Amino acid sequence: MSTGKLIISTDSGEQVEALAPVIISASRSTDIPAFYAKWFFNRLAKGYCVWYNPFNRQKMYVSFERCKAIVFWTKNPKPILPYLHELDERGIHYYFQFTLNDYVNEGFEPNVPSVERRVDTFRKLSRMIGKERVIWRFDPLIITSSITPRVLLSRIWKIGNLLKGYTDKLVFSFVDVKAYRKVQNNLIKETDCFTKDDVETAEMNAIQRQEIIEGLVKLRDVWASDGWNVTLATCAEDIDLAVYGIEHNRCIDEELMERAFGNDYELVYYLWTGQLPEPDLFGTLPDLPDKKKNLKDKGQRKACGCMISKDIGMYNTCRHFCVYCYANTSKDCVLKNMTSHFFDSESIIG
Repeated sequence: MSTGKLIISTDSGEQVEALAPVIISASRSTDIPAFYAKWFFNRLAKGYCVWYNPFNRQKMYVSFERCKAIVFWTKNPKPILPYLHELDERGIHYYFQFTLNDYVNEGFEPNVPSVERRVDTFRKLSRMIGKERVIWRFDPLIITSSITPRVLLSRIWKIGNLLKGYTDKLVFSFVDVKAYRKVQNNLIKETDCFTKDDVETAEMNAIQRQEIIEGLVKLRDVWASDGWNVTLATCAEDIDLAVYGIEHNRCIDEELMERAFGNDYELVYYLWTGQLPEPDLFGTLPDLPDKKKNLKDKGQRKACGCMISKDIGMYNTCRHFCVYCYANTSKDCVLKNMTSHFFDSESIIG
């Protein structure tokens, strides 16, 4: 099980049933560290937040009472850095999936800080919590008439040289355009790189993918020769690249958590069993089983390697306005939601 249930008291004093996840994802749907750090820590102090199902708008309460670990997803964690000590004080573990791309010239990520500022933040965060807890994502990989695989590899190379020694892993994926009409619409509406007739060319063909893969392997080998051993991994890609030493990533990663937070036996037991351990009459916790339970999150795409967690983000609330984002319908939808937001609300959208 990813979660149990509790009865909690809301801000208004109402008694309601709430999910009580052990691992929280914050978030695949919006950038909580960049835009909702204050909201998140306000809700952590309150003990719960509200999440709305994006498909049926059903309201769900999420308790933090049993939370042992949080995975943050972000393009700019700088606003959340002053608050992280609160998680340490509560004994809640955490690590970051930090997307650091360079699509500045194309305007694909119009509201992110400069590459230089993001690199500075990456380094600061890595020094604060350790390089194994800051995962570098260059994600997604997009092709245009001016961004060839060679150009893309050059940008990855330049950023990587600035992050050398500050992370252990580089995660990448290839952009999905054909599967998302809203992504196609935003690429056409918000950029000068694509027209209605050629928008699907943002997705790489087999030859271009091969050039990228072989190029990334060469970069990894050059970095390794300089003493930086960085693991390459794909995110939610069907393609098997084991022959190149490229892994399938698990963004909600039980192995990373066991390595980084292995001194927390309750968390480790959960990572093996899907349950928090219950002491016997003498207060002794149970031993780990001989075999780990498969805790893959069945609610994610088939190629996704993540273990079970509860995401607390909301679609149409991320103000980076990235044109390739599947979580925003349009910039107008985000702006509309922003007008209803206030930090002390139970949910991100107020």
